[in-house]
Amino acid sequence: MAEDRYEGSSSNMLFFLLGGLTGAAVALLYAPRSGRETREMLSDRFGEAAERGRELKEQVVARSRELMDEAGEYVDRQREGLDKRRERLSAAIEAGRQAYREEKEKM
Repeated sequence: MAEDRYEGSSSNMLFFLLGGLTGAAVALLYAPRSGRETREMLSDRFGEAAERGRELKEQVVARSRELMDEAGEYVDRQREGLDKRRERLSAAIEAGRQAYREEKEKM
């Protein structure tokens, strides 16, 4: 029973594709423009879209570079802050050890 369902869906897909191809052929036959005019119109429309796409791509690439630079600067600032804190912590630990040694000597 499940096999019948799958066989029907493949034949439905075939009919759908044939209908689409038939519709495309009829549309071309009854088109109000000649083939050359239609190709020029499509070229103009898609050419403009392609140009807009290239411009958008350039904007995205430029913004991505800006964001990468900003992220790199942020990481560098954070790394510098961590280095400073590490130095202060090391200095505090060393001062504590020194104070411990001095107190130990006094005893």
